[in-house]
Amino acid sequence: MNPDAIAKIKMFKSSQRCLLFGLLGFIPAIGLVFALIALWISGNVRQKEKQLWNAAKPYRVIGALCAGVSAILWSGVLIFALGSVLLSLWVPG
Repeated sequence: MNPDAIAKIKMFKSSQRCLLFGLLGFIPAIGLVFALIALWISGNVRQKEKQLWNAAKPYRVIGALCAGVSAILWSGVLIFALGSVLLSLWVPG
């Protein structure tokens, strides 16, 4: 089989996986992990897109967008929660 065809199939499947993990990023509590995985996959696919055309580029873009939004959301929630706990432990009374 043609090596370019194999690479394109892998990019297509990785783009779909990026979309899936990006959408799973909106799950409360564990979504941050899925969002970071989606961003990692998106970066890998984007490097391969420089050499070959990716038919599933919209999947990767939407997945990365969802992952970015959910990563910011859950990072903020995590920082707020940890800050509240640390503040309650630090401030007497």
